[in-house]
Amino acid sequence: MYSEKVMDHFTNPRNMGELPDASGVGTVGNAKCGDIMRIYLDIDDQGVIRDCKFKTFGCGAAVATSSMATELVKGKTIQEAMALTNQAVMEALDGLPPVKVHCSLLAEEAVHAALWDYAQKHGVQIPGLKPPKADIGEDGEDEEG
Repeated sequence: MYSEKVMDHFTNPRNMGELPDASGVGTVGNAKCGDIMRIYLDIDDQGVIRDCKFKTFGCGAAVATSSMATELVKGKTIQEAMALTNQAVMEALDGLPPVKVHCSLLAEEAVHAALWDYAQKHGVQIPGLKPPKADIGEDGEDEEG
């Protein structure tokens, strides 16, 4: 059963769409369930996320976690966005059913993938940032390795 917050973010997603001139774009997926999540970040010269949008192909939980992740990082610094965890996304949504936890992992990884893209495009180092995973499995592990 989904919480009221999950249902609200699914039926009324925040920040849906794309940013044509995004500072960084991160795309992650889950081959087993077919969810694909893309996060767009607009980062200013001070390292603050001015805007954040998403496009997600997937279930209601995938849409809800994408929506919540954008809300959690918008207006934050790069380092604050780096601290985003799937646990924080789930808590902000008042929980997810166990079979949908991977959606929150996708949201975390998509934000980090967008930060990775930003760092690569702008030649900056972001402490603690790792290369994005190609596929987020049901258990949260990289499916390719």
